[in-house]
Amino acid sequence: MDSNVGGFHEVEKDGKLVLVYHHPKYCPIPQIQTVTSSTDHPLFLCPRIRRTKNVSYHPSSPTFRITSSPEYVLSTTTTSDDHHVLPLFWCNNKEFDATCGCFICEGSNFGTDYYFCNYCSIKLHKECIQSPLKIKHPYHPEHYLQLFFHDDNFRKIECLCCGRKAHWLIYHCTTCQAFMHPICAMKPIPFLIDPPKKHIHPLTFFPRQTSLTCNVCGLLRKNYPTYVCFRCNFVTHNDCMNFPHIIKISRHRHRISFTFSLTSREWFCGVCRLSINVDYGAYTCDTCSDYVVHSICALGKDVWDGKELEGIPEIIDITQDDGPFEVISEGVILYFHHNHNLRLEVSNVYDENLLCQACAIPIYEGNLYVCMECDFILHETCAKAPRRIHHALHPHPLILEVVNSFTYNTFRCNACDRGSIGFAYECRICNFKLDVRCALISEPFDYKGHEDPLFLALNQEIKPICHICKTECLKQLNCIKCNFIVCFKCVTLPYKIKYKHDTHFLTISFGEEVREQEWCEICERSLKDTCTEVFYWCNECCTTFHIECLIGGDPYIKPGQYFVKWGCRVNVLPKCNTSRPVCPSCKNRCIGKIYDIGYRIACSFECL
Repeated sequence: MDSNVGGFHEVEKDGKLVLVYHHPKYCPIPQIQTVTSSTDHPLFLCPRIRRTKNVSYHPSSPTFRITSSPEYVLSTTTTSDDHHVLPLFWCNNKEFDATCGCFICEGSNFGTDYYFCNYCSIKLHKECIQSPLKIKHPYHPEHYLQLFFHDDNFRKIECLCCGRKAHWLIYHCTTCQAFMHPICAMKPIPFLIDPPKKHIHPLTFFPRQTSLTCNVCGLLRKNYPTYVCFRCNFVTHNDCMNFPHIIKISRHRHRISFTFSLTSREWFCGVCRLSINVDYGAYTCDTCSDYVVHSICALGKDVWDGKELEGIPEIIDITQDDGPFEVISEGVILYFHHNHNLRLEVSNVYDENLLCQACAIPIYEGNLYVCMECDFILHETCAKAPRRIHHALHPHPLILEVVNSFTYNTFRCNACDRGSIGFAYECRICNFKLDVRCALISEPFDYKGHEDPLFLALNQEIKPICHICKTECLKQLNCIKCNFIVCFKCVTLPYKIKYKHDTHFLTISFGEEVREQEWCEICERSLKDTCTEVFYWCNECCTTFHIECLIGGDPYIKPGQYFVKWGCRVNVLPKCNTSRPVCPSCKNRCIGKIYDIGYRIACSFECL
């Protein structure tokens, strides 16, 4: 093997054969010479400088940048006093340090030995810094892996070994599109696993890249490391053999457990809704006999919280039954967020300034709860919204959070991406929030704009185009029978809405042909001025409206309140009926609510 290439050799440890990485004899790693450096511990260059100095594009992969080899090594005349030189210092602690992640791979598994850049205040794995420009790896024996710099803005790539996102310093095969973190590429590889977690016989590492379907996940992944059982023809990927046995997912109310095969019948995945092959592994529910999920679908980051529950007793979630209000008498309740009693009434009169405090949507008709002492109002459905939910979009419980004040901090819903000052369902483990409208979306969802029920898309990393607004989806629902996709921003639009100059209800028109002479009653522009063919219209009066013109860009920011942005108080004012001031940011007139910062105004949250 080339002396410049890192590789593996066989070593016997505790009676078991292990493939261990060995460093090349000559490795042109960028380093500098100082009075404190030595042959054993040279001062390597900070990778932030490695990324910007002497970089060229690889001809086979223009989106990846690779360092030029020996020319990149700084000369011995370079000193640490030069303003552009950031040396790394060797740290050898007595205790394990996991206070932060590695700057290169973002892994947090730090041992006692690592490198530290005093100027940048970053820590780096020893393996990530001392990585040679080329290695030969058993997981990918057909080709060499070269060290590349990856542009994070280009596309998402995953490490072949650990499955985590591969950041800008990675090993890459330009032929097979295989990627590895430097620290993962240098870990020992067990040749024999005995006993394995997912099989009764020992499993042997199979280094050749072959077309073998994994018995655990049911997928054919050519570049993934594979272990096989020669006694019973069992095949598993390296990461699949450690799949958890019992888990709880966001798409089902019970725990599910792994099984290697299913009874011979037609099964459909409870997450992606596609067919399941009974000959491969899946997760099943012991309580619901007909609920089955693909192994890969069950372990998605938006579906599973990452916890193995085998051996942990199941605790019944009694907090789920906590009601949002106490019944005082017939038609009178005490809501958990409000200090006064609320009375059930029926709304017959439209007032555009009469907004539900939970969802921030105007109250047009139907049942509502009205405070007997102040102007606090809730839709009946919003008043009955539970205080704690498990939502299919997130693996952790979500708690209904409200603030007892007319001063609210705005938040952006993680499903529809709209700003809101209404109530929020919030995760107390991570920074995930849903507004009330999105939180009440469940599967299967009956959407008035499509004949078949809709389900949540599995791979939320892929952002397709919404068929309604023609823009990229943040979170979406799709039809399993056709290619219909709708984003949460569109699916939560009010189906019926009122306009102050029309006595009738306006409804959403889905996909009808727009004629040239049809224009918006508010902005007086053609309906074809927008990319979408969906609009509000009145069937009795034959009037049409752009969605943005009717409800505004921020329909769930309530007038009469204020929030703080960039240290400034922003007052939300109702729209002016006598004049339409010009927004200094977009140069358009403010047709809806007005954001007043004191020294200037804005027509929308984006124009602030």
